[in-house]
Amino acid sequence: MSTNTEELQEQVQELRKDHEVQMATQGGAQATQTATQAGQASTMAATQAGTWSTMAAGWIGMVVGMFLGLAIANTRR
Repeated sequence: MSTNTEELQEQVQELRKDHEVQMATQGGAQATQTATQAGQASTMAATQAGTWSTMAAGWIGMVVGMFLGLAIANTRR
């Protein structure tokens, strides 16, 4: 009877250990997924900021170019 009890206790300990490993693995996977999503969000924000900066610089260059063109055209008259 004591052998069966010891075997059951060993099996319970193994199951507990397996469960703890599974929970730790799941926790690690969730942390990795959260970090990946945060990285994607910051990458998207940086991309949008870069796009807007490029568009603003292009618009400023266009306006300056138009005024420079007008100034050059007026000096040739």
